[in-house]
This record gives sequence, C-alpha cells and structure tokens, in this order.
Amino acid sequence: MGAVRAIILGAGGQLGRALSAALPTATALTRAELDLTDPRSLDWSAYDTVLNAAAYTQVDQAERDRAAAWAANATGPAWLARTAAEHGLRLVHVSTEYVFDGTHSGPIPESLPVSPLSVYGASKAAGDAAVGVLPRHWIVRPTWVIGDGANFARTMRGLAERGVSPTVVADQIGRPTLAADLASGILALLDAEPGTYHLTNTGDPVSWADLARFVFERSGRAAADVTDTTTAEYFAGRDAAPRPANSVLDLTKAEKAGVTLPDWRTSLEEYLR
Repeated sequence: MGAVRAIILGAGGQLGRALSAALPTATALTRAELDLTDPRSLDWSAYDTVLNAAAYTQVDQAERDRAAAWAANATGPAWLARTAAEHGLRLVHVSTEYVFDGTHSGPIPESLPVSPLSVYGASKAAGDAAVGVLPRHWIVRPTWVIGDGANFARTMRGLAERGVSPTVVADQIGRPTLAADLASGILALLDAEPGTYHLTNTGDPVSWADLARFVFERSGRAAADVTDTTTAEYFAGRDAAPRPANSVLDLTKAEKAGVTLPDWRTSLEEYLR
C-alpha cells in the first residue's frame, strides 16, 4: 500500500481505534465529530480514501429503534458513497455477517445473496447495496470483533475474574476477529481489486460457549465452569433480535488477494495478556 490520505469515521469504536493506530497519519473522527446521520461539511479534497467504521451496532435495540439503525447503517453510507463519487475517493465500508440468515451450509461466500433476519442486518445490507454501486469500493465483512472496548472476550474475562460461572450459547458458530488484525487486513486490501471481501481471523470455527471456555482457561478458570445453552433458551422471554446460527465466512477471496489474518487463538491469547 502506498501513501494514503485517509479519513477514518467511527474512530471511537473498537475497529476505529485499531485503524487509527495502524494509520496514525489519518484524520480520525468519532461520531461526535462526524455523525453520519447528520453529516457536516468537510474539505474532502484533503483525502483520497474514506475508511468507514461507523455503524449502529445495538442489534436488539435496533428492533425498537429502526429509524436510528437505518439512518446510521443505510442512509449514512449512501451519503458517503455519493460524496466519494463526487470527490473521486476510495470508500472502505465495514459490514457484517448479519446480512445473511445463517442457514448456509459451510463457510459463507461473498456471492451468497443477502437474507437478513433482523433490522440491524437489513439496515447493514441496505448500506452495502448503496456503497456497492461505487466503482472504487471495498466492503469488508468481519465477525465477532474483539478490540479496545466492550466485547465478548472482555466480558468473559471479567466474569472469570469475579468467580462467575456463565451459561453461554453453543449453537451459534463463527470465528473471532481481532480488531488490530482486521485493521491491518483492511489496509492491505487497498492493494487488491475493489469489491466485497470477507475478512476474519483464521483458525477453526467455534461456538460462543467454546470461545468463553478459551477465555476462562486463560484466566485461570476451568473450561467446565462454562455451561452450554441454546439460542432459544438463552433469549427466552427477552425482546431480542434473531441471530444467524452460522457466522463462518469463506476467506478464500481475501486469501487469493494476498490477505490472510493470523489464527484467532494466537491473536486472542496476545489480547488477553
């Protein structure tokens, strides 16, 4: 990747922070500084690349706050795509596996038609569609992001340290994506052809319960301290959004472009240390 004059949007989130660390010369704006639901004028001539890590990510709340989810995840990216077209910018837009329904057998390829189950997933799919009309676009779909901020691994570490023995969903399968690895991978993809890429850490897929056990064992607790449950049992009686059972993405396209992230176990052990 050559010199990049980049602006990072959503710089206060886990991936935004990782991108800011990986590309310290970039202009990094938090939601307070540039809210995609209320865009402000910027001197876009100062940039050649937009890295959009901004999103409404409260999956359950989106079911009740649809307007906010669509404004951030669909209308905002559409505005960005139009702005990028007007100023000749490259646009990197971060998506999610929630655009799929999780019923596909095996790793999910980029070519699979979207079929979101939730408002969050539908709003992200709409944002993907808006960005996808731009010739110089990179739509990047990670899963289960873990970085500097609130996330599943940090929650499990806290429970382990407090002596709690949790019950965790065992019928949703995926791979963790460490934000620092994802940021490096996104920047590397700028040397690849534009398009949609699935990008997660490599390694064997696991359930949320297996991931919790991994964190517990590295926190000095026993794997048996984590009990399995099903998605239906865990969310019984709760006003929760539906979630895909299969979140395992096919990484072949990114690998052919020369971008492969480390095994999630290696990166997560470093993170936990």
